[in-house]
This record gives sequence, structure tokens and C-alpha cells, in this order.
Amino acid sequence: MIVYLAFILILAIFLGFEVISKVPSTLHTPLMSGSNAISGITLLGALAAAGVESPDWITIVLGTAAVAFAAVNVVGGYFVTDRMLGMFKKKEG
Repeated sequence: MIVYLAFILILAIFLGFEVISKVPSTLHTPLMSGSNAISGITLLGALAAAGVESPDWITIVLGTAAVAFAAVNVVGGYFVTDRMLGMFKKKEG
């Protein structure tokens, strides 16, 4: 089972690198906004996983870590998107 999961992880890393490296720079801002929406869905899933009433402490720890990482991803993504959009504004003065 672990071999299959490792294979899927390596395949996803390779595929993600290939897809991202071929994206032109003019599409980075729209893609960042789209990935922020997906990260928001991930945050909801992490909240649902953290909220499961289970006596197993590892479930609580992993759910809490998932919420923290997803929240950092969403907030950081919006800061990056805002900065990218700020580069397109006209300068005053």
C-alpha cells in the first residue's frame, strides 16, 4: 500500500512541476486566484477532519496541522495575488 502512495506522490510532484513550468507569466495571477479557491475548499476539508470526534490523538494532531497549513496557504496566496495585482496599477505622481 505504501508503495502505491509513494508512486502517486512522486507522479503528482513530477506532473505539477511540468505543468507549472509551462505556464506563461501573464497567467500566474489568474491561476493564483484559482488555486486560492481550491485551498479554501481544502481548509474546509481540514476543518471537517479536525472536528471529528475521535479518541485517537493522532487524528486530532493531524487535523489541527492540516487546518494550520491550509490557512497559511490561503492567507499567503491572497497576499501574493494582491501584490501581483498591485504591479498592474498605475503609479501616482
